[in-house]
Amino acid sequence: MSPAQEFYSALKRCDPDAMTALYSSDIEFHDPAFGPLKGERAKDMWRMLCGAQTDLKLEFDVLEESEINAKVKWVAKYTFGKEKRLVVNQAVAHLSIENGLIVKHLDDFNLHKWARQALGLKGALLGWTGFFKAQLQKQTNSRLDRWREKNS
Repeated sequence: MSPAQEFYSALKRCDPDAMTALYSSDIEFHDPAFGPLKGERAKDMWRMLCGAQTDLKLEFDVLEESEINAKVKWVAKYTFGKEKRLVVNQAVAHLSIENGLIVKHLDDFNLHKWARQALGLKGALLGWTGFFKAQLQKQTNSRLDRWREKNS
């Protein structure tokens, strides 16, 4: 199995140890919700997210892959927040691979669509703005900081 197939198969099982074993030690990750993360911080994001997840359903399709790159379309279905709003997040991942490990991971998805589903009216009204994106990244990174303090 390729690194891309292994990574998303592990995500489907919510197995952060298997996922992060496929990342290089200096992994560079980026998505609209967290922004840029590097190294152990990127790995800890997956540990935190998988640890909090109770109802993730994931489907993925490796669209392109070579020894050095992969493109993966994935759809995650889960409930979000205290209100348990259903989110169906459609994303495309671009992976750069060296020596069988993922060195760069860029997830791209429509943040406004995600915000409408996850946050309701507030997300529908503000989810398209740069201000919302900056505030969300600040909040998600603060949550990650707290998780890392508890779990270090």
